[in-house]
Amino acid sequence: MQTLLAGYRKFRSEVWRPDPQRFAELAKGQQPQTLVISCSDSRVSPTTIFSAQPGELFVVRNVASIVPPYETYAGHHGVSAAIAFAVVNLKVARIVVLGHEHCGGVAAARATGTITTPFVSQWVSLLEPAIHACGHGSDHIAVEQESVRLSVQRLLTFPFIVERMEKDGLQLIGAHFKISDGTLSVLDLPTQEFKQVAD
Repeated sequence: MQTLLAGYRKFRSEVWRPDPQRFAELAKGQQPQTLVISCSDSRVSPTTIFSAQPGELFVVRNVASIVPPYETYAGHHGVSAAIAFAVVNLKVARIVVLGHEHCGGVAAARATGTITTPFVSQWVSLLEPAIHACGHGSDHIAVEQESVRLSVQRLLTFPFIVERMEKDGLQLIGAHFKISDGTLSVLDLPTQEFKQVAD
């Protein structure tokens, strides 16, 4: 707890005090331009990777950055609800699906039948099409990137996303972050290849 409180005090002195007016404005409402669907992994922080300020990113984090298929049956659809709020209510200009190197969720999906953690097995089973597309002997990064492609494709199953794309030019972006060297690759939609962003 002391580490968290030290971090809070640093935030107060280095972030809040120099610009309290920014937070006063943010208290009135948010207008982020980007929705980021990212992994819950503690090593992958979208705000850090994109050097974003408070109010700039609407972030949804889950195991393996998964976008579930569009479904309307009764149940708890937390990720879909967040996507809908960002697209319909906040009217973000772009959606970024951010996968990453050494993703434990992707590893769990590849280890079918050996997962004992509650809820995880059913959730990561949503990645089965990506694993099938790559083949079980594929390189782990290849499967991580295919999982990003799959989630970007699933965004197109949401009618309100397609509507915003046609009406307002809503952008869909896939990206993959390498923890080991800090590089980011972005999915080129026409070729479906990931290309590293130049420094």
